[in-house]
Amino acid sequence: MRQGRVLYGGSLLILFVTILMAADLLRAQEERPVKTGTREEKGVKTSTQKKNAVKTSYLPVAVNEPFDDIMTRMKADKPGVMKRHMDLLNERYDLSNNPAKDVAMSRGKPIQQGVRVKLPKNMTWENLAAVTPEEIQEKDLFPKGFMPFPHPNHAEGGMVFPKFHIDEIKKQEGRDLTRFDLDFDLPDHFLPEFPPPIFLTTRSDLGDVSQGKVVTIANYYDLLNGILNPKQLEGLRLLVTPFPQQQFNQTEDRRSEQPSRGTTCFDCHVNGHTNGTTHLVGDIRPQEFRHRLDTPSLRGVNIQRLFGSQRALKSIEDFTEFEQRAAYFDGDPVIATKKGANILERGSQVHFMAEFQELLDFPPAPKLNIYGMLDPKKATEAELRGQSLFFGKASCSICHQPPYYTDNLMHNLKTERFYKQRMVNGQMASADGPIKTFPLRGIKDSPPYLHDGRLLTLEDTVEFFNLILETKLTHKEKEDLVVFLRTL
Repeated sequence: MRQGRVLYGGSLLILFVTILMAADLLRAQEERPVKTGTREEKGVKTSTQKKNAVKTSYLPVAVNEPFDDIMTRMKADKPGVMKRHMDLLNERYDLSNNPAKDVAMSRGKPIQQGVRVKLPKNMTWENLAAVTPEEIQEKDLFPKGFMPFPHPNHAEGGMVFPKFHIDEIKKQEGRDLTRFDLDFDLPDHFLPEFPPPIFLTTRSDLGDVSQGKVVTIANYYDLLNGILNPKQLEGLRLLVTPFPQQQFNQTEDRRSEQPSRGTTCFDCHVNGHTNGTTHLVGDIRPQEFRHRLDTPSLRGVNIQRLFGSQRALKSIEDFTEFEQRAAYFDGDPVIATKKGANILERGSQVHFMAEFQELLDFPPAPKLNIYGMLDPKKATEAELRGQSLFFGKASCSICHQPPYYTDNLMHNLKTERFYKQRMVNGQMASADGPIKTFPLRGIKDSPPYLHDGRLLTLEDTVEFFNLILETKLTHKEKEDLVVFLRTL
């Protein structure tokens, strides 16, 4: 009798499961989008698919839309995308070319002067600094140029190179870094000089060893053989060797018109410095919360203990390996495998690359003594006043300590005190979080400033920190502080 009950119960269970499966199958058939011969095949989402879509940290691995269709669509969208972004820049900044007199980068390019961030209507910097953060947030008075800075197309992201670098690499290597969907956004006069000089800690007697050239796979050996040892030369070779990257590779979801060999470390960190190339950080999701990345200089990495603007990687070896494995592919190892990730061997290749990077020195600062302070015999009165402010009222030295003007720590400025979270051109302007203290040595050679490049000049930077730190500097004090920063 008991056995009969078990069999009977089992039959009921099987029947129940069968009914559920049939119901699911029927529901799936009802919700299945009608095939049109083009929409499904091209990967276009129907209304049902959009309704059922959920946010994911993963990129699509199988792209069903033909590459030619993707390129045609994105080329058609490009003028509108760039206009929307450039309208934002012009709303936020004065983008005119206004070079400072008698102040230049190491190889002679003039630096831009003046505050370029635009103020709210009927507001002055002095009046704004007198308002509390709470009131600035409530009345929406925070200058838009101080807000988080979106990528030219934040929903798309990826590496975008200045045209002068694209032209030089095409000339030397025949490799094209042009994106068919986007152009670089900031005018050239706000970017570092090109090509930047290379100073080596091991051969400071030589000065600039670049000979005024962009170091590439085509010339690195001729330029530096006899100056570097064979291990360092091999490290440099790897730094200028193209490897597949998210937007530049051979797959159908690339953003280069022709299949690409990829990018190099020195496409962004040109000559071990920077050319202003932008990207999105790879370690934040969802997409709209990712931060724009301003490529930092590699000069002086030998004295640094944290790497990446916010990742806090603990060694240059970690940084080098992370960039190749993850940052090149938006932190997605599946996509990296698909596109051909360059898995470096830690004990040799990563070590060789790191060793060369450790040799990159800051540019000379002839007015600084061995302690990183101004020599009173060489400095002007304004520069000395600026130094006193830096170590006093302006509170800069709390984080930026000599001789290299960094404390090798992370600090959270909590800029979100000043504005309400909002969506701006595809980016959610929210909290910045902890930011690495970058060295200020050679700072005039490395515009734009802050981790996402939102500050175009040193004057913008001083106004930003005067507001954020609530130091209430006078107009004259801010001028003196800028003069001091230019000596570093």
